[in-house]
Amino acid sequence: MQLQAGDTDRFPVLTHLSYDADDPFAVTAVFSHDGRVLARWRLDRQMLADGLRGPVGVGDVRFSPTGSSRWEELRMEFFGDAHPDGARHHAVVYAWAPAVSAFLRKTYDVVAPGGEEVHVDDFLAEVITDG
Repeated sequence: MQLQAGDTDRFPVLTHLSYDADDPFAVTAVFSHDGRVLARWRLDRQMLADGLRGPVGVGDVRFSPTGSSRWEELRMEFFGDAHPDGARHHAVVYAWAPAVSAFLRKTYDVVAPGGEEVHVDDFLAEVITDG
Protein backbone atom coordinates (compact mmCIF):
# COMPACT_ATOMS: atom_id res chain seq x y z
CA MET A 1 0.00 0.00 0.00
CA GLN A 2 1.00 3.62 -0.29
CA LEU A 3 0.57 6.37 2.30
CA GLN A 4 0.05 10.05 1.62
CA ALA A 5 0.06 12.33 4.65
CA GLY A 6 -0.89 15.93 4.13
CA ASP A 7 0.57 17.39 0.93
CA THR A 8 3.43 14.88 0.69
CA ASP A 9 4.06 12.43 -2.12
CA ARG A 10 2.98 8.84 -1.65
CA PHE A 11 5.42 6.41 -0.10
CA PRO A 12 5.14 2.65 0.40
CA VAL A 13 3.99 1.29 3.74
CA LEU A 14 3.97 -2.31 4.82
CA THR A 15 0.39 -3.19 5.65
CA HIS A 16 -0.79 -6.29 7.43
CA LEU A 17 -4.50 -7.08 7.20
CA SER A 18 -5.90 -9.68 9.58
CA TYR A 19 -9.28 -11.18 10.32
CA ASP A 20 -10.46 -13.03 13.41
CA ALA A 21 -13.72 -14.99 13.49
CA ASP A 22 -14.10 -13.97 17.15
CA ASP A 23 -14.56 -10.37 15.93
CA PRO A 24 -16.45 -11.15 12.70
CA PHE A 25 -17.44 -7.62 11.73
CA ALA A 26 -13.90 -6.19 11.81
CA VAL A 27 -10.69 -6.29 9.82
CA THR A 28 -7.52 -5.10 11.52
CA ALA A 29 -5.04 -3.08 9.46
CA VAL A 30 -1.54 -2.41 10.81
CA PHE A 31 0.52 0.12 8.85
CA SER A 32 4.29 0.19 9.37
CA HIS A 33 7.37 1.75 7.80
CA ASP A 34 11.05 1.10 8.53
CA GLY A 35 10.09 -1.39 11.24
CA ARG A 36 7.90 1.12 13.11
CA VAL A 37 4.13 0.79 13.48
CA LEU A 38 2.56 3.98 12.18
CA ALA A 39 -1.06 3.14 12.93
CA ARG A 40 -3.41 0.30 13.80
CA TRP A 41 -7.04 0.55 12.75
CA ARG A 42 -10.02 -1.77 13.21
CA LEU A 43 -12.10 -1.43 10.07
CA ASP A 44 -15.67 -2.48 9.43
CA ARG A 45 -15.51 -5.47 7.05
CA GLN A 46 -18.73 -4.60 5.20
CA MET A 47 -17.72 -0.97 4.86
CA LEU A 48 -14.40 -2.07 3.38
CA ALA A 49 -16.24 -4.20 0.81
CA ASP A 50 -18.70 -1.38 0.04
CA GLY A 51 -15.80 1.05 -0.42
CA LEU A 52 -14.54 -1.03 -3.34
CA ARG A 53 -17.78 -0.22 -5.20
CA GLY A 54 -18.50 3.37 -4.13
CA PRO A 55 -17.79 6.06 -1.53
CA VAL A 56 -18.67 5.16 2.08
CA GLY A 57 -18.05 6.73 5.47
CA VAL A 58 -18.69 10.12 6.99
CA GLY A 59 -16.64 10.02 10.19
CA ASP A 60 -13.01 9.18 10.96
CA VAL A 61 -12.73 6.55 8.22
CA ARG A 62 -13.83 6.94 4.60
CA PHE A 63 -13.32 4.63 1.62
CA SER A 64 -13.79 5.11 -2.11
CA PRO A 65 -12.70 3.42 -5.32
CA THR A 66 -10.29 5.36 -7.50
CA GLY A 67 -7.97 4.82 -10.43
CA SER A 68 -8.28 3.68 -13.99
CA SER A 69 -9.49 0.39 -15.42
CA ARG A 70 -5.84 -0.70 -15.60
CA TRP A 71 -4.99 0.23 -12.03
CA GLU A 72 -7.91 0.13 -9.61
CA GLU A 73 -7.27 1.37 -6.10
CA LEU A 74 -9.16 1.67 -2.86
CA ARG A 75 -8.64 5.11 -1.32
CA MET A 76 -8.81 4.97 2.47
CA GLU A 77 -8.93 8.25 4.39
CA PHE A 78 -8.19 8.31 8.10
CA PHE A 79 -8.84 11.31 10.31
CA GLY A 80 -7.17 11.48 13.71
CA ASP A 81 -7.03 13.81 16.67
CA ALA A 82 -7.42 17.55 16.30
CA HIS A 83 -4.48 19.96 16.20
CA PRO A 84 -4.55 23.00 18.50
CA ASP A 85 -5.66 25.08 15.48
CA GLY A 86 -8.74 22.89 15.02
CA ALA A 87 -7.49 21.01 11.94
CA ARG A 88 -7.29 17.23 12.21
CA HIS A 89 -4.50 14.78 11.47
CA HIS A 90 -5.30 13.29 8.08
CA ALA A 91 -3.73 10.47 6.10
CA VAL A 92 -4.73 8.72 2.90
CA VAL A 93 -3.75 5.14 2.12
CA TYR A 94 -4.04 3.69 -1.38
CA ALA A 95 -4.42 -0.06 -1.78
CA TRP A 96 -4.55 -2.14 -4.94
CA ALA A 97 -8.27 -2.97 -5.07
CA PRO A 98 -7.91 -6.55 -6.42
CA ALA A 99 -5.69 -7.43 -3.44
CA VAL A 100 -8.26 -6.07 -0.97
CA SER A 101 -11.01 -8.01 -2.77
CA ALA A 102 -8.96 -11.21 -2.57
CA PHE A 103 -8.39 -10.66 1.16
CA LEU A 104 -12.10 -10.11 1.75
CA ARG A 105 -12.98 -13.31 -0.15
CA LYS A 106 -10.70 -15.21 2.24
CA THR A 107 -12.52 -13.69 5.24
CA TYR A 108 -15.82 -14.85 3.73
CA ASP A 109 -14.44 -18.41 3.77
CA VAL A 110 -14.01 -18.02 7.54
CA VAL A 111 -17.33 -16.26 8.26
CA ALA A 112 -19.78 -15.71 5.41
CA PRO A 113 -21.43 -12.29 5.14
CA GLY A 114 -24.63 -12.45 7.17
CA GLY A 115 -23.26 -15.34 9.23
CA GLU A 116 -21.61 -13.12 11.83
CA GLU A 117 -22.66 -13.77 15.41
CA VAL A 118 -22.32 -11.57 18.44
CA HIS A 119 -22.39 -13.28 21.81
CA VAL A 120 -24.05 -10.51 23.80
CA ASP A 121 -24.55 -12.62 26.93
CA ASP A 122 -20.83 -13.45 27.08
CA PHE A 123 -19.93 -9.79 26.54
CA LEU A 124 -22.28 -8.58 29.27
CA ALA A 125 -21.03 -11.23 31.70
CA GLU A 126 -17.46 -10.07 31.04
CA VAL A 127 -18.35 -6.40 31.55
CA ILE A 128 -20.23 -7.12 34.77
CA THR A 129 -17.39 -9.31 36.10
CA ASP A 130 -14.76 -6.65 35.30
CA GLY A 131 -16.87 -3.91 36.94
